Amino acid sequence: MISTTELASQLEQIARRLHSQGYASKLFPAQWAALRYIHSAPVHLRTAIDLARFQGLASGAVARTVRTLITKGYVTKRGSVGRGRAEELGLTERGRALLKKDPLQRIAAALETLDEASRESLAHNLDIVIRSTRPDQAAVKPESAESQ
Repeated sequence: MISTTELASQLEQIARRLHSQGYASKLFPAQWAALRYIHSAPVHLRTAIDLARFQGLASGAVARTVRTLITKGYVTKRGSVGRGRAEELGLTERGRALLKKDPLQRIAAALETLDEASRESLAHNLDIVIRSTRPDQAAVKPESAESQ
């Protein structure tokens, strides 16, 4: 039986490999996440502030990420959204081409080999793990048999 420590180590290995493969294109994980978000979010939510909300990050850090992606030629500003100062973000041709090399595609392809029940189970369990990493969450502790 695999220990929880071994499982945690495997998740760490996946994260390190994704980071390494992503940096081969000279992008950090937050920059990849921003590109993915801008590509897939509804048009009215393709703003830096909505990206910050989605990532759960401070708007200043996300603004720097967006500026870097604009400087690298992957993202462009397309004008104001709504009544505020928010500007719609879009991918350039260069940004769309880079997304074709997204390291997550290899993981998605590997997950395609799983049957639906395995994917559902994996999604549920990964959600538990992800929630445990949120700073506002206490460590997940299973209920003891005595409390049931």
